[in-house]
Amino acid sequence: MSREITFFSRFEQDILAGRKTITIRDASESHFQPGEVLRVSRNEDNVFFCQIEVLSVTPVRLDGLTEQHARQENMSLGELKQVIKEIYPGLDELFVITFAKR
Repeated sequence: MSREITFFSRFEQDILAGRKTITIRDASESHFQPGEVLRVSRNEDNVFFCQIEVLSVTPVRLDGLTEQHARQENMSLGELKQVIKEIYPGLDELFVITFAKR
């Protein structure tokens, strides 16, 4: 049985279209392994919408986020940092999970 990861529904279309290829999470979700296939559901209602394969999991600090990270999230760097601050207020140590839609 594959493990699951959830995304806010606002990211669903970007994931399905391949425009969003990373997710930035806190340490509680840093345990995924490269090669692992995850079931993806919407956070709000837990509805499954695809599977992704984890390509890598790498630590990053909030101030270490770059334009490349923002492009992989399909947003500007300013937007990315704001979203991260809203989801993980006060947290600086994060993990970039790079993935490919299956």
